[in-house]
Amino acid sequence: MTPSDILRAKLNLETARLAWPELERHFARGVVVRVKPGFDLVEAALQVAENNAAAVQDWLADGTLARAEPDDARRWHAAQQVFWGVVVAPFVLVQEIASDTPGEKKPA
Repeated sequence: MTPSDILRAKLNLETARLAWPELERHFARGVVVRVKPGFDLVEAALQVAENNAAAVQDWLADGTLARAEPDDARRWHAAQQVFWGVVVAPFVLVQEIASDTPGEKKPA
């Protein structure tokens, strides 16, 4: 097992559901990063953790990753959004969970 495989497994275990109130203070600190729905949250976290600047820059450029903005916070607050999230210090990477998706499974 490679160091990346071990880190991927660790990040997957640390992924958890978060409600907006739990995330709000992190948004206020400016450390919330949105991960595009459908993209592999753990893969994004792994590349951030491994400081893979090329991948992260590409994802920032194409919108796969983005810093959460005030409009996001307003929408999340109004919807009382629930997320999958994982901490890659100093960031909290989050991915919205569709409110109409019962039994949503944890990302692989």
